[in-house]
This record gives sequence, C-alpha cells and structure tokens, in this order.
Amino acid sequence: MSVDKRTPVKKSTPVDKNTSIENLITDHIDIWTSAIKQKSATGRGSNKKIELYGIKKLRELILELAVRGKLVPQDPNDEPASVLLERIAEEKAQLLSSQGKDGKIKKSKKLPEITEDEKPFELPEGWEWSLLGNVYELEYGNNLPQAKRSNSGEYPVYGSNGIVGTHNEYCVGQPCIIIGRKGSAGALNLESGQGCWVTDVAYSVIPSTSLLLRFVFIQLHTLGLDFLGKGIKPGLNRNDAYQLCLAFPPRAEQHRIVAKVDELMALCDELEAQTESSLDAHQTLVTVLLNTLVNSQDADELAENWTRLSDHFDTLFTTEHSIDQLKQTVLQLAVMGKLVPQDPNDEPASVLLERIAAEKEQLIKDKKIKKQKPLPPITDDEKPFQLPKGWEWVRFGSVVICRLGKMLDKAKNTGTLLPYLRNTNVQWGRFILDDIKLMKLEESELQEFRILPGDLLICEGGEPGRCAIWTEAELEMYFQKALHRARPLAGIQSKYLQLSLTVDAKTGVLDNYFTGATIKHFVGTKLNNYIHSLPPLEEQHRIVAKVGELMALCDQLKTRLNDAQTTQRQLADALTEQAL
Repeated sequence: MSVDKRTPVKKSTPVDKNTSIENLITDHIDIWTSAIKQKSATGRGSNKKIELYGIKKLRELILELAVRGKLVPQDPNDEPASVLLERIAEEKAQLLSSQGKDGKIKKSKKLPEITEDEKPFELPEGWEWSLLGNVYELEYGNNLPQAKRSNSGEYPVYGSNGIVGTHNEYCVGQPCIIIGRKGSAGALNLESGQGCWVTDVAYSVIPSTSLLLRFVFIQLHTLGLDFLGKGIKPGLNRNDAYQLCLAFPPRAEQHRIVAKVDELMALCDELEAQTESSLDAHQTLVTVLLNTLVNSQDADELAENWTRLSDHFDTLFTTEHSIDQLKQTVLQLAVMGKLVPQDPNDEPASVLLERIAAEKEQLIKDKKIKKQKPLPPITDDEKPFQLPKGWEWVRFGSVVICRLGKMLDKAKNTGTLLPYLRNTNVQWGRFILDDIKLMKLEESELQEFRILPGDLLICEGGEPGRCAIWTEAELEMYFQKALHRARPLAGIQSKYLQLSLTVDAKTGVLDNYFTGATIKHFVGTKLNNYIHSLPPLEEQHRIVAKVGELMALCDQLKTRLNDAQTTQRQLADALTEQAL
C-alpha cells in the first residue's frame, strides 16, 4: 500500500438526504485506509506500532452521525422523543418517591434548562435535547479488593477500564454500562449479562427501559468523558458529566441506528483487516528483499539485488519501520564487508593491527597508559560470519584505549568545577548538551578525564552500548563513571566503531556482554572483550562515506513519508469535518 496515493475531498461530501454514509466510505476508501500514524513502541528493536488513523476517524464519524440523527432516515410515524423523555421523568419521580422515604436515594439537585447557545447542532424532527443528569444516574461501585474476589467465574468484576476478575456475587443485577471513575476516567464498557460487580473505581449506569442499552452505549462514546478526568490520577466527577447535553431520538429510531452502526462497524472491521493484511504482506516483502542484500554471496550479486530494491524505494519503504529496517541493513552490510567493494591495493587490517600494537607499546613505555592483561584470542566459534580478504576479527580493547570516567566522590570534593557528561547526555549518534552538570577535578585529573574530538563515548548503564562521537574541539568537556571513553589508535575511524556497536546493540548481540539480571551494565572488561570486524583503514573511510550517503537517503525517505502521512491524516480530518 503506497502512502502517496491521494484522493481529493469532494465538495459534495457532507452527509445529507442525498448522500449516504456508505457512499462516503466507498468514494473515499483510499483516504480512510491510507491515513496512518506511527506510534512509538518501547524496547530495543521494537516496531513502531501503526495506528490506522483514517479507519479510527471513520469509526468516530459513524458514531457522531448516529447521535446527530444523520445516520438513518427519520420516520414521522415514530413516537417522538419528547414522549419518551416524559416517561423517563415519570419513572425517576416514582423511583424517588418509593425509595426516597427509606433513604436509599436522595433527590438530585435540579439541573438548569438548556439554552439555545448550548445546543451543539440542529436536531432532526422528533428528537429532543436533555442533560445527561436528567436521564441517567451514575451509581458508585462497591469496593471489592482482589483478595476478596472468588474468581470462580460466575459474575465479571469491573474496574475502571474493563474486567479485572470474577466473583460469586453481583452488586448490579441487570445489564448495564460501566464508566471509569478513577484511573481510566471515562472509559466505557458494556455488560449485557444479568449480573456483574462494579468496583468503587467505576460508575454503573442502568438506563430506563424506554432506551436501548446499545444506543446509550453509542451515545456515551461521543461525549469525550475521558476529557473530564481531573487530577494526577484522573478522576471523573459525575456532577460534571451530568451537565453534558445529549440528543435523544425516538425509541424506534434507536433500533434503526443500532442496526446501522453494527453494519457499518462490521465494514470498518473488514477495512481494518484488509489494511493490516496489506501492511503485513508489505512488511514481509520488505524483510525478504532486505535479507537478499545481507545474504548476497559477492559484490556482483549485491549490486544486482540493490538495483532491484532501489528501483522500488517509493513503494517499498512506506512506513517508518521499513525505513529503519533499511538503515539497519545498511549498517549490517557495512560491518560484513558487503557495502563497498574491496581494493586489493589496500593495506590489510593485519598490518594495521601490528601498527596498533606498536603504538600501544610506545604509550606504555612513555607511561601514558598502563600495561593491560592480554585479551584472549578469538576462536572460530566466536566468529559470526566470514570476512572478506584483508579484514580481521578483533576485540574492542585491542584497537582503542578505553576507560571509565571519574567517580563523583563527595568525600574528596576538591579541585576546579568543570563541565562533564553523564549517560543521559549521550544518545544514539548525538549529544544533548542543554543540561550539563559541573564537578570538581584536580589538576592531575584533567588529562585523564578530558574528552577530545574523535573520542567515542559509550554508556556503561542506562541503555548500555548507546554511543556517540565527540566532535567539539572548542568545548572543554570531561566525563563521569557512567560512561566509557574509547580513543581509537593508529587512525582507526571512530565512526566505523560506532556503527559496529550500533548494529550489535540493535540486534541484541551486545546483550551477551552485559552484566546484571534486571539493571544491565556494560563493564570495562566486557567492553574490551567485545568482538567486531575490522576492515583495512582505507576501506573504513569508504564505508563511513557510503553509510553517510545512504543514511541521508533514508532520512529523505522518512521526511517524504511523514509529509505524505500528515497530508493523508489532514484529508481524513477534513472529510470528517465536512461530513458533520
């Protein structure tokens, strides 16, 4: 499904006697199904959940048309709603008279008359306005702690946003509507059985028999009760709800409305299923095609597969997740030696490693670093894939000088106040510098904990492995113990090391190097032992350049996608507004 398909909104869209809701749906099917919204999902490697925004708006529109009298035709032979409301008022008066003497219910405060300015739209013939509190009673639920619930299955127990268990008794003995009072304020649930228990974080509503329970459920859905919630833990005050203005149709029309809503919601279900199936199929296609790149056997096959893919960028990469997958594939190809061609004239990585070893020895001799315990050799079982000629498998600590930052020691609080980075300042590929703290450093610590351009800062905790490269030559900055500073040797590209860490963090490979069951840490010994591929130095430069070029292309795709999706959502909004 391409997000670039656009259907202009027709000026004759508003639903009236000459335009049915079915035509509104079918004439603008592309708008309803193409208007989507990306929703963030938590966790590494999580897909961004896609909300079918257009179909959601369509469902809301159907309900709104239903309660405005625009969904089904009126019948002049129907008993008018004015008679229905009179009957409900008589029922409430009789109930008050019979139970008020026993103190079971109290007489409610009389609600004001509805003024013309308070009526949000014009009603069809036979409909009437009334305040919610004149027609419905929101009854408090009864406390039933989890420990006291039988959970034996006889009657559902409702919390503020649905069923939370079962019990062998009920406190509401007939079908009702449950409205969230605390927590999920305004959340609606329909209980059509003959009994349930409504807890004290919710209200129950038992409408008059003059009203259809299903219609009342539809009606309450259009009121935005959730927006009446107040407080840190939102609570719905029923007196606020009682002031809401409701439109009531004749009872016969309620039947027709419920039937039509059911019919149209079933159509929405079909559209939703078809759209999700299309998105799933599209995602499968993207995954398969990207896998062909990773599994290419040589440069010629990769070039062929890439050409096939690039010819269809606009139709393949139509969701944020698919573009993120493309980015991940580019990085994976980079560290596998498949992104750029090898040059047999490049100095092999083995010679680079010899030069690094010599540089380390000189630093130790000059007492600039301490001699480290030798890192263990890499076994064949530890190598995840075959490398191109001229590449080598290495441990991270063998190609960088890595150390943790300064511990904030309040007992030894001496020195000059200087700015430092925490792990919250380090994000993926960038720094946030609008909240920089100060700590005291002594003269002897300045060189030890100073950050220089080209240094790779890696989070030890928080989100272990998250990293960024420091480029600010003019800004004096230090770092604390929550971060590792990796300083590459012999001209190794920091950006190559960064993209290697990024690939393995996103795929979960780095998890094997973390310590801790619940709170993860990337301790120094584990970081030094982290295994990654190392290309010749000249190829590192080519890889970094190509990755930058392709990431820019991905960002352009994402910008175009977001613009297209915004346009589709605006079209859906405009279509809804015109229809009302």
